[in-house]
Amino acid sequence: MAGLGTWRRLCRHLLWPDRWGLGGRPSAGELATIEAAIARNERGHRGELRFVVEGSLPVGRVFGGMSARDRALELFALLRVWDTEDNSGVLIYVQQVDRCVEIVADRGIHRCVGADVWVELCRQMERQFAAGRFEDGAVAALDAIGALLKQHFPAADTSNPNELPDRPLVL
Repeated sequence: MAGLGTWRRLCRHLLWPDRWGLGGRPSAGELATIEAAIARNERGHRGELRFVVEGSLPVGRVFGGMSARDRALELFALLRVWDTEDNSGVLIYVQQVDRCVEIVADRGIHRCVGADVWVELCRQMERQFAAGRFEDGAVAALDAIGALLKQHFPAADTSNPNELPDRPLVL
């Protein structure tokens, strides 16, 4: 039997479409800015960035106790962020209803950076979002991750193929 916390979370996912009080889904302008930041950052390194925003989770996932971290790991696999040449893919997952940000980094870049850096970037984004600065928080995180990727996986002199779409995914 589900506990009270599960029922409260389920109700939030069913009834509350707001993201940090910012008025719902990201705007077309916000998505375009995030896409441009991804493209700009990827020119300087061999990593790949994916940005996913999800409003509410499917009811079965909430009732089953799926955490934002579990969902981020699932999307990391489904979107094939792990399948990059240098194992340098990074997924930023924004779960709006739970007000949670998760970063999942492939083993190549994670080995160089470590978990504490990813956690701090998530908390910085959450603070920006809570202050009503979704676009600023997203771009700042993308720039910070881009700098890490540039440090550890600088762009090669030859081609630097774009292995994953730059367009943010809104679920």
